[in-house]
Amino acid sequence: MNSKNLAEIAVDALGDLKGQAISCIEVSSLTSITDYMVIVTGRSNTHIKALSDSVVKKIKEAKQEIIGVEGRMQSEWVLVDCGDVVIHIMLAPARALYNLEELWSFDAPKKNQQEQHLY
Repeated sequence: MNSKNLAEIAVDALGDLKGQAISCIEVSSLTSITDYMVIVTGRSNTHIKALSDSVVKKIKEAKQEIIGVEGRMQSEWVLVDCGDVVIHIMLAPARALYNLEELWSFDAPKKNQQEQHLY
């Protein structure tokens, strides 16, 4: 499975549980660490845990590896590392503070959930 398909699985899983403001940024031209960053806002700590569980479940169902999950205990910012795709699930204040979209989208194509046809 390529990284684009993996990112689509993550975006779909987040959308299924009503993740807010889902962004998918292709960063392969900016870093060798990963190909895509998926960023989503959760409404509460409980919602963030549910979103991270859903992403992990859908990726495992697709027979893909989860390298690690960080931050689940605090659930203000959970990072799900799938290697070629890194998913950031954040509360709104953390997302606004760190502004990952601006950091990673300099010269990178940005793809929103509403623009899934660009995948």
